[in-house]
Amino acid sequence: MSLLVVGLSHRSAPVSVLERASLAADTQAKLLQDTLAAEPATEAAVLATCNRIELYADVDKFHAGVAELSTLLAQHSGVGLDELTPYLYVHYEDRAVHHLFSVACGLDSMVVGEGQILGQIKDALARGQELHTAGRLLNDLFQQALRVGKRAHSETGIDRAGQSLVTFGLQQLAAGADPGLWARGKRALVIGAGSMSSLAAATLARTGVAEIAVANRTRARADRLVEILRQGDDTTVRARAVEMSAVGDELTRADIVVSCTGSTGLVLTADALADALGTTLDAPAQAPAVTLAPIPAPADVDQHAAWVENGSATSAPQAPAAPAAPRRVTLPAQSTGPVKLALLDLAMPRDIDGAAHRIDGVRLVDIESLADASADAPMAADVDQVRTIVADEVAAFGAAQRAAHVAPTVVALRTMAADVVAGELARLDGRLPDLDEKQRAEITQTVRRVVDKLLHAPTVRVKQLASEPGGAGYADALRELFDLDPQTVAAVSRADLNDPNRGRS
Repeated sequence: MSLLVVGLSHRSAPVSVLERASLAADTQAKLLQDTLAAEPATEAAVLATCNRIELYADVDKFHAGVAELSTLLAQHSGVGLDELTPYLYVHYEDRAVHHLFSVACGLDSMVVGEGQILGQIKDALARGQELHTAGRLLNDLFQQALRVGKRAHSETGIDRAGQSLVTFGLQQLAAGADPGLWARGKRALVIGAGSMSSLAAATLARTGVAEIAVANRTRARADRLVEILRQGDDTTVRARAVEMSAVGDELTRADIVVSCTGSTGLVLTADALADALGTTLDAPAQAPAVTLAPIPAPADVDQHAAWVENGSATSAPQAPAAPAAPRRVTLPAQSTGPVKLALLDLAMPRDIDGAAHRIDGVRLVDIESLADASADAPMAADVDQVRTIVADEVAAFGAAQRAAHVAPTVVALRTMAADVVAGELARLDGRLPDLDEKQRAEITQTVRRVVDKLLHAPTVRVKQLASEPGGAGYADALRELFDLDPQTVAAVSRADLNDPNRGRS
């Protein structure tokens, strides 16, 4: 079996496609279950955030796996396969491991170095464990990714290379001013009480806003977030929970609005915002076209498959992509004049109507504008250190997985040897019934010692060889040389996989 990931992110797809392809929690669960029901996959996990959707699976066939995972992503996202395919990327074996470790370290984030992705990876693992779709490989992979991400943040200054989307978004709202000075004394409305909204509320509180109102469809979650804000040692913010039905009234009082819900429709329409400000929508203006850098073309799947068939999937270079022409896109011009209401939309799909930019006195920052703004963000020198950590950890993970692959064969070999010893000792008892207990014990210990010494060197050596690239064949050789029953080896693997203490962090 082999690790495969098929996905799309802000690096491969425009925000409009990511927005349409976003997966609700129940849809993610159905995707995992359907992936396991598909023939090529035996394990599955899905990592779905505001700027990436990735399906990980343990598959036995590369081509069939890519086709099946791509089809499942299209079916559950609601975006047609023909439309989705140009934006999909495929990573296989060590490249898939490298990709997830890079994601965990924040190297693949919209804002390099942000740490929130670690919580999202942890949630993806917990979902796979809860639904029993994550087996030994994905449990090991995702837990190691969490450790690698934590190591990168603790051993390097990657945090200085960027910050969370919330902090970056507030910087964009402040439009060059110091976010702390800009937000101090303002009144904020936070819509949603999930992980991103909670982070936004905590960041606003530390920034120095005077008041935070939290609105959520489930009032209990809003109350809980408010209680956390009130107990913060580093803030004196006034926090209160409100019903979603009161959002319209709260808009008339707020200076800053941050929204991040799981809604599939708009939470704040442009008309509702205009009503709250006592104004109307400006007529749409023809904004100038702006040239943006091309989105990198995804790796060619057929070329990647050729590498796999030639046995070099883990070391082949990326397929060369044809030069892409710069994109000409039309970005909405923000309203001019003093800002009466600053809006930060961190949801995918979006919570706030994009037409809000046409309201006089409104400044809107959303995922799409954050992606454009972060494209030119400086990269810290620590990024190189993190890349080295990722490369080392990928090599270590591969070696550990290859060594683990041979372990069931070694266990089966020792089990067979123990059965042979037991059978011969029983036969000896029949032939020499007059042996006393001391003699019998000495003979038993001697026979077992001989067998252990004979097996020690080959079993230790086969584990060492198996940990090296291309070492998977040593387990097959061991099974062939000692005529081990494949069913016995498989039984050992299943017992290890079903160990209740395995795969829990």
